[in-house]
Amino acid sequence: MFHKFANPARFQRLSKAVEPWVLAAAVLTLLPGLYFALFSSPVDYQQGHTVRIMYIHVPSAWMALFCYTVMAVASAVALIWKHPLADVGAKSIAPLGAAFTFLALITGSLWGKPMWGTWWVWDARLTSMLVLFFLYLGYISLRGAFDDPARGARSAAILALVGFVNVPIIKFSVDWWNTLHQPASVIRMDGPTIHPDMLLPLILMAVAFKLLFVWLVLLKMRAELMAQRVRVLRHRQAAA
Repeated sequence: MFHKFANPARFQRLSKAVEPWVLAAAVLTLLPGLYFALFSSPVDYQQGHTVRIMYIHVPSAWMALFCYTVMAVASAVALIWKHPLADVGAKSIAPLGAAFTFLALITGSLWGKPMWGTWWVWDARLTSMLVLFFLYLGYISLRGAFDDPARGARSAAILALVGFVNVPIIKFSVDWWNTLHQPASVIRMDGPTIHPDMLLPLILMAVAFKLLFVWLVLLKMRAELMAQRVRVLRHRQAAA
């Protein structure tokens, strides 16, 4: 099963069949999520309508960590087993992860200003998220920094694996240090502490973001495989 979908042609056929269904599921999840988040969910007694930023900020932060984790796993597979699609997957995930991280940082600043009185503090959670954003940018830059694509892919994969140490730091930073950022209120051993009327739209938005991510990754991987095929054909023509 590990090598079953290593064939690019097989992956192209499968992804093309799956993409419309994933997109439809993402839209059907996103629309009610936005409705509940913007109109139906209650206003927080302290934060007022500012709390609605949470429905974008929290799923974006979750996706930032999820994307990097998947990218690191794909990089490890590409390095160890030379799986032909793993490197393509890691390359496709990097800009999406950077976008989610940037969105989390921006919405966090917008949320922090009325709550904390400042746009930014060098808080453990915020600083480690900023480091994650730079790791994404470093990965993207390393891939294009070498004339040999294989060398660039290998260097970027090593960076992804080394940088993965930042993921648990982000997750547990609010537990290890005194920070302004609130502790976890959804993923907890004793269950969520957030009200169900707020938890429902938050979960819907998180699922919608995850489905959009899958759809975009499939699109980018198919585009990257087509670009690789075009480059091979051009090299053959030049050699001929």
